[in-house]
Amino acid sequence: MKVTLSTTENTTSLKSIYSDFVAITKARLAISVVFSSVAGYLIGFSETYPFSWVTLILLTIGGYCMVGASNVFNQIIEKDLDALMDRTKSRPLPSGKISVRNAFALGVALTILGLGILYVINPKTAMFGAISIFLYTSVYTPLKKITPLSVFVGAFPGAIPFMLGWVAATNNFGIEAGTLFLIQFFWQFPHFWAIGWFLYDDYKKAGFFMLPTGKRDKKTALQTILYTVWLIIASLLPVTGFTGQLQLSYVSAGVVLLLGLWMLVYAVKLYKDMDAKAARKLMIVSVSYISLLQVIYIIDKFIR
Repeated sequence: MKVTLSTTENTTSLKSIYSDFVAITKARLAISVVFSSVAGYLIGFSETYPFSWVTLILLTIGGYCMVGASNVFNQIIEKDLDALMDRTKSRPLPSGKISVRNAFALGVALTILGLGILYVINPKTAMFGAISIFLYTSVYTPLKKITPLSVFVGAFPGAIPFMLGWVAATNNFGIEAGTLFLIQFFWQFPHFWAIGWFLYDDYKKAGFFMLPTGKRDKKTALQTILYTVWLIIASLLPVTGFTGQLQLSYVSAGVVLLLGLWMLVYAVKLYKDMDAKAARKLMIVSVSYISLLQVIYIIDKFIR
């Protein structure tokens, strides 16, 4: 009886630890961010910078550690505020499943491990990873209660992963990495404003005002449209031939344009409908857009 009970308790404990780790590092978000870095790497390697499975694996693990660390520190800072919102009150820290002390230890461990792994790839990759953690936790997170400009600040660390893959592949930050950064930078605005719109009431409980005007109004919806247009333009830059080794064929550019127009339709729909349903649809489309765009860039690189 004792052996059976112990095995059950151990199994439950391991499941609980895994579940809490997934929650506090925001695994789904972290995986999507790592996907962006992997996409950047696959676009960046070439005969000059040969493909390496070791580098790709290091980028995947190190990238997850860095994103996970950012999310852990963010949840430590916002522990009491998360307890006020319906969507976050069950997270490990506000629910008491993980102590602040243990969470901080995990965040530090992930930071050190992540930086170390990225440094093995090259120092530039580690530097950008460190900048991302610093901006996300020390600048973006505190600003969320102060100004809607927090989204602008948060767009910088949010845009780093796509170009981080290129830097990992080439050990170089030039026009190519800058273009990848620009694409994901502009993408942040319609994506997070859509989230801020349909979660407006929940964010309000914690004093977070994520929309550019602080309200769900026509001006916010119009800015969402404008930044979607900028996103489309940035996404098409590689077809011009002015972005160095980062290039895009006309056929792929046409597909990217159609993707952008698809997202623009939902941004315009938000402007017309002005409701949470339209905002949620825009958010879903935006996630599909950035993932599909990255896949198209990768495919184009191999068939061109």
